[in-house]
Amino acid sequence: MRSSQDLARLLTSIDGSGYSSYRQIVGNYELTDSRFPTPPVLIIDRTQVDPYAPPSRVRLFIPAQASRFPQQLINDRLGRIAVGDFLTRAFEHAARSSRDIRIAHPGQEILERTSVIVDDEGVEARFTVRLPAAGRRIRAREARSIFLDDLPDIAAHSLIYSAIDAGQLERQVNYMRDRSALLNAMHRNNTVAFIANGSILPRESGDSDKPLTRGAMPFEAPSQLRWEYESAHNGALQGMAIPAGITVIVGGGFHGKSTLLRAIQRGVYPHVFGDGREWAVTVDDAVAVRAEDGRSVANTDISPFINSLPSGKPTDSFSTTNASGSTSQAANVMEALEAGARVLIIDEDTSATNFMIRDAVMRELIPTGDEPITPLIDRIVELRDTHGISTIIVAGGSSAFLKVADTVISMKSYEPQDVTQQAHALVRRHAEGGTSTDVEAVRRDAFYAALHHPRIIVPASMRPHDKKRPAKAAGLTEIRFGQASVDLSALEQLVDPAQTAAIAEALECIASEADGKSTMRELVDEILRWIDDGGLDALAARGHYPGTLARPRRHEIMATLNRMRSIEIA
Repeated sequence: MRSSQDLARLLTSIDGSGYSSYRQIVGNYELTDSRFPTPPVLIIDRTQVDPYAPPSRVRLFIPAQASRFPQQLINDRLGRIAVGDFLTRAFEHAARSSRDIRIAHPGQEILERTSVIVDDEGVEARFTVRLPAAGRRIRAREARSIFLDDLPDIAAHSLIYSAIDAGQLERQVNYMRDRSALLNAMHRNNTVAFIANGSILPRESGDSDKPLTRGAMPFEAPSQLRWEYESAHNGALQGMAIPAGITVIVGGGFHGKSTLLRAIQRGVYPHVFGDGREWAVTVDDAVAVRAEDGRSVANTDISPFINSLPSGKPTDSFSTTNASGSTSQAANVMEALEAGARVLIIDEDTSATNFMIRDAVMRELIPTGDEPITPLIDRIVELRDTHGISTIIVAGGSSAFLKVADTVISMKSYEPQDVTQQAHALVRRHAEGGTSTDVEAVRRDAFYAALHHPRIIVPASMRPHDKKRPAKAAGLTEIRFGQASVDLSALEQLVDPAQTAAIAEALECIASEADGKSTMRELVDEILRWIDDGGLDALAARGHYPGTLARPRRHEIMATLNRMRSIEIA
């Protein structure tokens, strides 16, 4: 291994040369610095080809003898994730004065990431460096300062235990462990979501995920839904427990219905302290579904909701390049169930009305035999009773779901109230007839065949002839796959561009593993096992060490596959 002096001499030798000469510094260097009892190792993996190309990829490894993180903080997966996330934020903060050094920017969620990896061997930070130039000529003195002055200084302030706020780090680790234990208790309590008293749910604006800091009302659970959990490190947590079953959230416009629903959606992830939603916790197999006009659908069984189509297209193996609101939402529900969703999260405002309900007048005007759509209101009880699927729905304009609701929560000025008994009394008083029992009688278990329908990817469809480069994420909501773009804007629980980047890598792995025999679910689960065994690096090509990946859920990986216009399903 070369030394920091070797790097300094090499940079001096290429000073003023053409920019491509930076390629000579690729390699490993042991950095001598008195602040580290064991020298850190600088690893330059790739240098940019010109000043305007994507920046150079660099790693810095701090051996355990120098980083000295207590074993009790990193002796389990949750601890390592918490420490890695904490150090990513610390590194970003320490590098804030540098124009050239950047690490992946974390959002409000604590995710398994590749930006900083912590294990028994030590700490490895992965970041980019924009190498300095004058025109297209190397500026070696500035490069030397970046590598041999700035980086060791950033590391000394962010990657060793003695330099960070140990109390805050321990708090984050304990939070992750307590949250996991809370989820286990929620399963035992038959609870699908929990929001602690004092939580701050409103965000500062519609396009920001940061908490509203002025004027936000702390959450307070209604007494009927109050539940308390005694955590190991954070004391008694008291708040609102949403039980399994059918929950309807109602309330006037702008009173907090969607804010509550968004907190439930995002509750599948842990959040950093100060976010306000640290203890807004949702079971991790809850999936938000909506209408998605224009999306492509490949061989999905939507027959539980769409019985037939005037075009004659089969609905038990439905395919289209331009789904309507109702067919897209039916496909989204069925695909979410295929991916293992046990809770469906639905907002009336983003749903197709004819997918959700048919009122009594429409049922009489258009007989059931003439209507191909069986709305969700006619299937939701079967989902609950036969398949154990819970549903959380925001309803503002229709009382239809109150008839079948187990729990009704009313939001008034951001305060939740349990109005279940009142809602049921009103339903009885204004009864207009039940749901479409004739359809239920004919198709008693409408979901069984659909949920046991194996969907197998045709391998060739994952290897289109126009695909010359690996799949690549373009921000949070788009992946380029060959010449096609996969639109992920409807995946409301995709929260970090690093997750999208990981999904792009997962698509390449799935393409290599697709054998025409394994189902989509089996392929995705195999990729997730790779991550469990080898970390997110298992997704990358051998010899590549990306610092821009965060772990996605199975649900979003499968949702991406289902939105690929090139994909074919046998």
